Amino acid sequence: MMIEVLFVLIVTAMATSLLGVFLVLRGMAMVTDAISHTILLGIVLAFFITNDIRSPWLIIAASLVGVLTAYIIELVSQTRLIRQDAAIGFVFTALFAVAIILVSKYAGDVHLDLDVVLMGEVIFAPFNRIEIFGLSIPNALWQLSIILLINIAFVLLFYKELKITSFDPKFAYIAGFSVAFIHYALMTLVSVTAVAAFDAVGSILVINFFVAPALTAYLLVKRMGTMIMLALSFAVLNSVAGYYTSLYFDLSVAGTTSFIALITFMIVFLFNSNGWVSSFVQKTRQKKQFNRAMILMLLNEKSHETLTQEEIMSHFNLTPKRFNRHIDHLLMNEYIEKHNKNYRLTQRGVEFTHYTRIKYELPEMNNHY
Repeated sequence: MMIEVLFVLIVTAMATSLLGVFLVLRGMAMVTDAISHTILLGIVLAFFITNDIRSPWLIIAASLVGVLTAYIIELVSQTRLIRQDAAIGFVFTALFAVAIILVSKYAGDVHLDLDVVLMGEVIFAPFNRIEIFGLSIPNALWQLSIILLINIAFVLLFYKELKITSFDPKFAYIAGFSVAFIHYALMTLVSVTAVAAFDAVGSILVINFFVAPALTAYLLVKRMGTMIMLALSFAVLNSVAGYYTSLYFDLSVAGTTSFIALITFMIVFLFNSNGWVSSFVQKTRQKKQFNRAMILMLLNEKSHETLTQEEIMSHFNLTPKRFNRHIDHLLMNEYIEKHNKNYRLTQRGVEFTHYTRIKYELPEMNNHY
């Protein structure tokens, strides 16, 4: 039965991260967080009609309110009066507040909140089962597998439209693409996927699945097709690693999987070719190269004489340790030579200095200090 938990995790991760790619590209990653709050309004309204806490109409109403949330956010942001992130914060807090008011006013004696319907726990997924073609499987696995297939079909069918509207919606509109249709079709699928996934694995993990794999892939590649495949790969990797880590240490599956996604993202963020560590190393190397080039230029301007260690250190405000590090490198590469305790440029150093002036577009230095 526990292996079924892993299957539910993987299918949920793939269904959400597939759409998460387009949310990240469109700068709408936190729409899922907004939906996770506003769907309570749909649950409340459907409960008032059905008076059944387990009615499927609660899920349907939650999905519709999720779509409505995306529509209002887009409507507000299109006015250009406020930014989209501000629109997201305003809309979801307003709709969530309405739901809270309705619950506290008219359903105070009913245990009606997100924990009832949408704050699922993945380890309980196998207990809610359905029989398909004589085979008993978790209901969440069946639902999310269908949603995954629908999402895949949508992406394959409208791949070109999704690509153009994600990167350049103005050009897409001029070219005759139905930008509004693609946007709201995507938001509808995001809402339905989110509601089904919330019921299966819980809100925190769903938001993580929507955002983390897509963001991690975004740091590595720039082609959308490759980004989609990489996001799906990270979704599966995080699910498998999180599941087995949680089993080994007896931890929450959702919490552990989300933490593994954070670790994966931070590794890519720090160590990819444009990451923080790589940028820091590159800047440090460039700074060293520039300092050494300046030493060579100084010696080139003083080519009629040699310079002492004290003169070079004083000119560039170098410590003895940094001076020795730079000088050892220049001596080893035969850019300079040492006579007694003085230094002067070699012919190789003169040629390198000329190349450096061109590279950095530096003017000739004045011959006085």
